[in-house]
Amino acid sequence: MSMTIVFTIVSLCALGILAAVILYFVAQKFKVVEDPRIDETEEMLPGANCGGCGFPGCRGFAEALVKADDISDLNCPVSDSESMQTIAKYLGHEAVAQEPKVAVLRCNGTCENSPKTNNYNGASSCTIANSLYAGDTGCSHGCLGHGECVDACDFGAMYMDPITGLPVIISDACVACGACVKACPRDIIELRNKGKKERRIFVSCVNKDKGGVARKACKTACIGCGKCVKVCPFEAITLENSLAYIDYNKCKLCRKCVPECPTSAIHELNFPPKKAPAPKPEAVVENKGDEDKKE
Repeated sequence: MSMTIVFTIVSLCALGILAAVILYFVAQKFKVVEDPRIDETEEMLPGANCGGCGFPGCRGFAEALVKADDISDLNCPVSDSESMQTIAKYLGHEAVAQEPKVAVLRCNGTCENSPKTNNYNGASSCTIANSLYAGDTGCSHGCLGHGECVDACDFGAMYMDPITGLPVIISDACVACGACVKACPRDIIELRNKGKKERRIFVSCVNKDKGGVARKACKTACIGCGKCVKVCPFEAITLENSLAYIDYNKCKLCRKCVPECPTSAIHELNFPPKKAPAPKPEAVVENKGDEDKKE
């Protein structure tokens, strides 16, 4: 009996050693040698794992940076330009300066501008509400007001305004990761250039209905009149499907379009107030009869 036990133990040990040897050679055959620069690059990234770069977390972005021959199109929205330059220098590339961006809300359908026409009692989710019905107001394009974009923001850069019923974007806290853009089923949030001195001009409306229908649904809707298009000297404004859009890459922030909009759908942010035009001097008209009397 004892010999059987010894034989069993020896056999199991031999099988274990044989399996270990086989696993070792298999591991050596198929092992993947990872570039050590990936770890170093990941350390230089902020570790937000927000996905704003378009890759699955900072690790995925670090791998893309190391493997890319040209990193000019790769950018981490959370990192500042100095951090990206440091990474580029470490990898032997030249960093291309990226224009900082910020999220903007392209809807001004507040409770006052776009009154409710019905009440929704379903799940408090923009995605679910969007799939079930057009919305609480006459506008079937605007914000649904359930705050899915706010929930998606990991940086505390958004909150819902209980008075307007719309999300508010805190530009100083926004890192332009794009999570809110992806979360919105109505595509009313857009990443735009922050602009010089954080000055921005954009059409705060996404309603593609014709003018009369859009205006009836919201007081500040774009009605597709085209006045802004005609007055823009830089051809930065286009009109399609009864909706105007300002290209932030072409816009020079001249503000000529703002007073032309009859519904105040064009928003200007962080600009100083315009100076009132100087009053024209009144013409002095002398009475000829008085002159005759003086003579």
